[in-house]
Amino acid sequence: MYLISLSLRCAEWQRGERAVRARLALLFAFAALTFVLPAAAQEKAPAASNVSTVAAEKRAISQSAQFVGRVEAVERVDIRARVTGFLEEVLFKDGETVKKGAPLYRIEQAPFQAAVQQAEANVQRAQATVDNAVVQRQRAEQLLLTNATSVAARDDKVAAQKTAEGDLAAATAALETAKISLAYTDIASPIDGQIGRTAVTRGNVVGPDSGVLTTIVSSDPMYVVFPVSQREFLRLAERHGQKENRENFKVFITFSNGRRYAQAGTIDFVDVKVDRGTDTIPVRASFANSGGELVDGQLVQVDVETSAAEEHVLIPQNALIADQEGVYVFIVEEGKVAQRRLKVGQPSGASIVVTEGLSGGEPVIVGGLQSLRPGTPVTAVPIEKPVGG
Repeated sequence: MYLISLSLRCAEWQRGERAVRARLALLFAFAALTFVLPAAAQEKAPAASNVSTVAAEKRAISQSAQFVGRVEAVERVDIRARVTGFLEEVLFKDGETVKKGAPLYRIEQAPFQAAVQQAEANVQRAQATVDNAVVQRQRAEQLLLTNATSVAARDDKVAAQKTAEGDLAAATAALETAKISLAYTDIASPIDGQIGRTAVTRGNVVGPDSGVLTTIVSSDPMYVVFPVSQREFLRLAERHGQKENRENFKVFITFSNGRRYAQAGTIDFVDVKVDRGTDTIPVRASFANSGGELVDGQLVQVDVETSAAEEHVLIPQNALIADQEGVYVFIVEEGKVAQRRLKVGQPSGASIVVTEGLSGGEPVIVGGLQSLRPGTPVTAVPIEKPVGG
């Protein structure tokens, strides 16, 4: 009896334990649902984040093309010695501005002055010979009238006079040459401009074989010469016509540090032939340079713009994203991120021209682009300027 009673008690205890376990399992399941359901609801409806946007701008801009050019002086003169002698004086300071006719070098003059004096003496001697020959001819003609001399003798006097006159002409020419050589001992500036560094100092022997003594370049105005590819030249010709007035093109230059030159230039020359080696056509523009900012030989970026403006869509350059398929931007569309594939044209300052993909007015996202995905809920926050632009 005792064993039967104990067995019944054990069975009741086991049934009670199973009931407790069932209640605990139900309680844990309810608690888990309590935590999981809010989390799932949160994943389905994430909060929209703020993104900086700039509206795609539609405005009229001039068509432009970019090239690489080099600044050239309108006038450039290499100064050389034209006679040989000792250099007595250097009459300028390196780098200064000189005027036309300003003295630059002086070569020792004494030998050339002596040559002039000798040539003058030769002229006097030749003149005396001519005068005597004239008298002898006149006397022979008078004697011939009285048959006191022969015709042959008279002809000899005439020939002697002509010979003396020839010697006089040669002596006179030698005198002029000596005077020119003497004048070459003073070397003056042939143009207005800035002078470079002297290659020789006083005491050296200089002459035609000495090479360039110094260089003078004019400074205002200045040329900028840039090569235009045959393809680009034909494109401009098709768009604006072969006889397009050059005044309709404005030329701007940008220095290597990114600063743009304040004054615009005008195209004044297009070469008449194509460079066969590079398939380019040299084009030249003229720029005022009263401030002396443009330096001969300087490398610059050249922007050629047409005066006829056309309407285009522009967006900040820092909004562009590139991948293997090309470039695209993110815009805000109905509160979500949307992707737009683009075709772009020439840059315009901090912006770039969009030729296909945007019509203007779209809020283009310019900040936090790396973390965005199409379809992500966002709130557009318009800004006036591109981030970093």
